[in-house]
Amino acid sequence: MKDYIIVGGGIAAISLAEVLYRQGKTFMLFCQSMQNATSVAGGIYNPVIVKRLSLPYNALEHVKFIGPFYSEIESRLTIKVDFPTPLLRRFASVEEQNNWFEAADKPELSEFISPKVLRTSYEGLDAPYGYGEVLHTGFIDTNQLLESYHKWLQEIQAVAYENFDYSHLNINNNHVIYKEIEAKHVVFAEGFGIRNNPYFNFVPLEGTKGELLTIHSPDLKLESIVNAGIFILPLGNDIYKVGATYEWTDKTNNPTEAARVELEEKLQEIITCDYDVVTHVAGVRPTTKDRKPVIGTHAEHSNIHILNGLGTRGLMLGPPMAQQLYDYIENGTAIERAVDVNRFAGN
Repeated sequence: MKDYIIVGGGIAAISLAEVLYRQGKTFMLFCQSMQNATSVAGGIYNPVIVKRLSLPYNALEHVKFIGPFYSEIESRLTIKVDFPTPLLRRFASVEEQNNWFEAADKPELSEFISPKVLRTSYEGLDAPYGYGEVLHTGFIDTNQLLESYHKWLQEIQAVAYENFDYSHLNINNNHVIYKEIEAKHVVFAEGFGIRNNPYFNFVPLEGTKGELLTIHSPDLKLESIVNAGIFILPLGNDIYKVGATYEWTDKTNNPTEAARVELEEKLQEIITCDYDVVTHVAGVRPTTKDRKPVIGTHAEHSNIHILNGLGTRGLMLGPPMAQQLYDYIENGTAIERAVDVNRFAGN
């Protein structure tokens, strides 16, 4: 008998797999493929909602958690995926500068926002009003993380690439059976796919489609992540990720010409050099109405659980949410009300 069945293949699923592995638990992960919102994510971790100059849920705690979490994965798999990188907010006006100064004076933001205006000059980037720096930022190489982690899962024979058929899940009081596999628990971490899940389809997962470009620009000499309505993320070798769009009606993973035009128009407003588009990808982020994660246990089945709703901050939220869910299941540690699936019960 396995300890856990995990359904999903993105950051939520592999975060839980990692937590279980470290605790000596056995598991089998089911996913249709590695194509998910994580695989097309920008990968930036940032403790500040830059547009509103506010903090998301438990920002400081999560930033402190993910550093050691990803470091241990890097050591075990002999890879490099965590790249601490400064994030600069490009000011478009004096008013934006003043708003930044006001935010930096707030005690809750002082640890995350530098009060100085940086006048750094980057070749190929127009910034007459300078930049504000967000602290404790960086990015995760999502492609490397997913590829290497799934390769490791295959090596330990802990992953099956197939659609999970809910009709074949038999639930008993102290275990579940899926096809020939018995397990003590099953955790659904399938992202936007949860909308088809008969156990948790009551969760108001809206899904927000995001599209990204990868560009090649030899004359854009950036070493920091720049936020200017869109983000520009330097990957090295004159390659940059540019994103992202937000679309609430189209729930497909198909890149669109409209999104490409939108991203290129915004990009051309702030850079002054040539570039070539290398790739254009799209994915649907699993976002909830209250923009908070969803973890917990089904009201009627004590061995059926959910880990979802990571939205645009999956790389920051996945590891601590997986740990919190594990502590709840195995040790009875209470789940914070703000992220408990029960907040949607009866909706």
